[in-house]
Amino acid sequence: MLGAFVRAFRTPDLRRKLLFTIGIMVVFRLGSFLPTPGVSYPNVQTCVQQTKANDLLGIVNLFSGGALLQLSVFSLGIMPYITASIIVQLLRVVIPKFEELHQEGQSGTTKLTQYTRYLTIGLAVLQSTTIIALARSGQLFQGCSVSVIPNSTWTVLTIMVITMTAGTGLIMWLGELITERGVGNGMSLLIFTSIAARFPSNMWSIAGGDGGVGKFIAVLAIIIVVIGLVVFVEQSQRRIPVQYAKRMVGRRMYGGSSTYIPIKINMSGVIPIIFASSLLSVPGLIAQFGNPASSWVQWVSRYLASQSSALHIVLYTVLIIFFCYFYTAITFNPDEVADNMKKYGGFIPGIRAGRPTAEYLDFVITRITAPGSLYLAFVALVPTVAFVVLKVGTNIPFGGSSILIIVGVGLETVKQIQAQLEQRHYEGFLR
Repeated sequence: MLGAFVRAFRTPDLRRKLLFTIGIMVVFRLGSFLPTPGVSYPNVQTCVQQTKANDLLGIVNLFSGGALLQLSVFSLGIMPYITASIIVQLLRVVIPKFEELHQEGQSGTTKLTQYTRYLTIGLAVLQSTTIIALARSGQLFQGCSVSVIPNSTWTVLTIMVITMTAGTGLIMWLGELITERGVGNGMSLLIFTSIAARFPSNMWSIAGGDGGVGKFIAVLAIIIVVIGLVVFVEQSQRRIPVQYAKRMVGRRMYGGSSTYIPIKINMSGVIPIIFASSLLSVPGLIAQFGNPASSWVQWVSRYLASQSSALHIVLYTVLIIFFCYFYTAITFNPDEVADNMKKYGGFIPGIRAGRPTAEYLDFVITRITAPGSLYLAFVALVPTVAFVVLKVGTNIPFGGSSILIIVGVGLETVKQIQAQLEQRHYEGFLR
């Protein structure tokens, strides 16, 4: 990996792309520290030290690199875009027009991307309004003795909503710039930057105050083991052989080649963890608006909102497995793959083309998703359970979702760098 980066910096074109990508990531991190107009930055720092954030906003704070609790310009981070992308993918199943656009190729994908941008801005307006309302009412930092928004006039609140929404639009534009002119997927790299930025400070907090050197070494060992497991599983794939029959086109013979369909064990990525976390956080949010002395509020806080409770862990596991099957069924369509193979004369050895091929692919996907979903639940739960046992807290960003994203994005970026290096050194191989 290090050798690939060294060779990349020696190549002028790749060096420019890497420096451009790094520059955009630096700009993204700088925006995470710029306070939104109308927010008292000293009061925000006081509240961050005195209280902890709402559990529902924890995952948003994770993907914003801690910018949410700072109420900065980039408070929403990349989360509105992720949500909009997921919604557009789900709408392909419900709205036939979206599925037609997806099958049209580049022109249809461009329209779907445009719809995703519009939906991102709408979600940004909604989320920024919600966060400002929570901060104004004191729900964002419960128990804080100072107000983070001293002047809560409608003019100031409107400017805050516009600023946070514009920040989300700017993040979306920066991510697209990286994809077009840099190296790797821009949105994924910005998420990688947000999560990785919080690792050093939290590791230092464990070593310095929360756990000491012994617990620091134990946490570091857990992270290394989980990273090794993630790398092993993410690189694993089931290869289904495909043979293409020979056919005459004019005077030329085409086909006769053999290839394979790579099917990953975890085809849904980190999406099931995000869905499960968001769904389990809703009861805790509803309970915050009830009477703290009520029995149902105390039950929700004790068994559903607490990450260390047995019921929370069981529900979390079941939801991850369910959403893993659900999202895989949406993103991989066996009928479409079988039709494309039949159209170009491809077939799986021993399987008839058409409907039997689709049934075989569906059978393989169903079987391979079972260990994939269990692996995803294991990765999501092991860090949380281990940190509870070590008593170093469950709010540090070393959960399965963060490790999965960092390792996955890192592997994909290195693959793209190596692919571009091979393209530029192809003449050397010929000689």
